[in-house]
Amino acid sequence: MHAKLPEIETWPNQYAGYEIEIVMPEFTSVCPKTGLPDFGKIVLNYVPDKLCLELKSYKMYLLEYRNLGIFQENVVNRVLEDVVKAAKPLRAEVIGDWAPRGGLSTLVTAGWSRKSSGARRAPRGKR
Repeated sequence: MHAKLPEIETWPNQYAGYEIEIVMPEFTSVCPKTGLPDFGKIVLNYVPDKLCLELKSYKMYLLEYRNLGIFQENVVNRVLEDVVKAAKPLRAEVIGDWAPRGGLSTLVTAGWSRKSSGARRAPRGKR
């Protein structure tokens, strides 16, 4: 969870009251138990306040997980934590939709809202 990852850059937001969805359909990380690759889709939904994520830096950030041994649940929560730290959005949600391995698939959803000043239970993501 404390691995050094590239900084996610931002740029000044010029509008209010809209939501941004960013999808990484071919996300890869490594299972820390088996060393096997985990494949999935990472979906980020956020409502910007004063800053928006710069897409290339966010992509480069996500690509760093390719060689990182990290549990799927931790990927989703770490991405959420780093997005909130970088962009300080009004609301953010990260969904990890992991490809089946051994007959099991996993859907992990983590959300954050400034109103609650912390974690909230997010609705189940779409596959």
